[in-house]
Formats: sequence, C-alpha cells, structure tokens
Amino acid sequence: MILGMGPSELAIMIPLLLIRVLPWVLMVVLAILAIRWFLRQERASRDPETVAQRRSLGEVLRAHRERCHMTQELVAEKVGVSRQAVSKWEQGTSEPSTTNLVKLARLYGVDPADLLREVGE
Repeated sequence: MILGMGPSELAIMIPLLLIRVLPWVLMVVLAILAIRWFLRQERASRDPETVAQRRSLGEVLRAHRERCHMTQELVAEKVGVSRQAVSKWEQGTSEPSTTNLVKLARLYGVDPADLLREVGE
C-alpha cells in the first residue's frame, strides 16, 4: 500500500497523473531545446570564421574570373566547355571535374590546392 492506496487505486491514479504532468514536462524540454538551438544559430552567424567558411567554390571561381577580367565565355573557351557550364559552376548548381578545376586554376594563375583552400577559409 502506497500513500494509503491499494493497487487498483494506484493503477487508476498513475495514468491520470502522467496525463496531466507529461505535456508540461515535454513543453519544458522542447522550450529548452529551442532556446539552445536559437543561441547556437545566433552565435554561428556572428562568428567571423563561420562567415568565411560559407564561401562556396562557385564564389571563389567567380572572384578569380572577375579578378582576371575575363567573361564566362572566354573562360569556357579556354577550358573547353560551354558558357552554361561555367555559369553552373559559379552558381553552385554543379561543380567542375578535377581536370577542369586544374585548368581553371592554371587559367587564373593560382595553384589548384590554393584554389580549394580558399573554399574552406
């Protein structure tokens, strides 16, 4: 006998108690998780290293092309692909093959490894 109740009374009271308490416990847990997620997102958006890492391969390729004062058509002609392919690379909808990436690096006058390092920086 617990709290002066028999087994049949406990079998009725425990589910009723859980039905009343469980939603509140879940709401508190979800609120804590939401606050933690929000704080992590806010911290990451202000972190300069995270902002720098968001630079995609397409952005790097476009920056080098513009630095060299080249058009997408000229780059496409030199690499041996279509202008649309260069556009897709710069937009990030596709990525150049390893061979084309090496050709692009040589065309822009940089080492292919340095070109890829810029993506992660």
